[in-house]
Amino acid sequence: MNKPSFGSFGITTGLTSSPESLDAARIAEDLGYPAIWLSGGPLPGLQTIRDLVEATNTIRYVSGILSVDTYPAEDVAATYAAIEAQTPGRFTVGLGGAHGPRPLAALEEYLDQLDGVPGEQQPPGGSDEQQSLGRPDAPQPVGVPAQHRLLAALGPRMLKLAAERTAGAYPFLVTADYTAEARAILGDDKLLAVSHLVVVEPDASRARGIARDTLSFFTGLPGYAANLRRMGFTDDDFATLPDHMVDALAAWGTPNQIADSLHKHLAAGADHVAINVITGVTGPQPTDQWRALAPALL
Repeated sequence: MNKPSFGSFGITTGLTSSPESLDAARIAEDLGYPAIWLSGGPLPGLQTIRDLVEATNTIRYVSGILSVDTYPAEDVAATYAAIEAQTPGRFTVGLGGAHGPRPLAALEEYLDQLDGVPGEQQPPGGSDEQQSLGRPDAPQPVGVPAQHRLLAALGPRMLKLAAERTAGAYPFLVTADYTAEARAILGDDKLLAVSHLVVVEPDASRARGIARDTLSFFTGLPGYAANLRRMGFTDDDFATLPDHMVDALAAWGTPNQIADSLHKHLAAGADHVAINVITGVTGPQPTDQWRALAPALL
């Protein structure tokens, strides 16, 4: 299996089908970013992915992530097949979000479905093989090939599942040391794409304050908290969010300083880093920050 390639740097953001989101996607494409990783929470539905692909020409999209508890496998497979038929290679399926008592088993079952979801995707008359078997109308399995799907993996068991069943892993809120460990588990032939928080602000106090607002949310989520503990952070760190923790998990400063920080992931074994720009305010997409960072990253 050839691992997918998205260049060294892309964008993590939440987009919808609104005119403002479609414009932001076109701006990212015009700036030269090769890929947008679509945050799962803000995504209103699978149709948005198709809308974004149709609104742009070359930029690639990865669902980062689609919750397997929310989106049925047959719907994801149908969306992938429709985009692949029109514009091959523009959509990679990123999965995660399994909850309940057996999350790993739930993901494995979901991947089993994506290995071959029954559907009617053959042209009229069926394939040559179907016709030779005298079954021109027999439905063929329709799924998402392993080389076009990824897992939002954090822990070692999830990373191993990503290596066994997908093209690679897409972790978020991790250090460069974690990246090196993840690469060792995945092996060299799997994609390792890291999403990293970015604050385009040279003032240390203001930058760290913006980062802390975001980090305080994620430290309260069990999955992220568990992985942060695996990386050596403590409950005291969660309570105070000290400078050393903020600086390890959020790149801030001038565009060149941010680029230097993000290159640590590439040096540790990541193939790609998706910048998750945070500004401390809700509202429009951070297109000005994408523009400021582009010369340093692309």
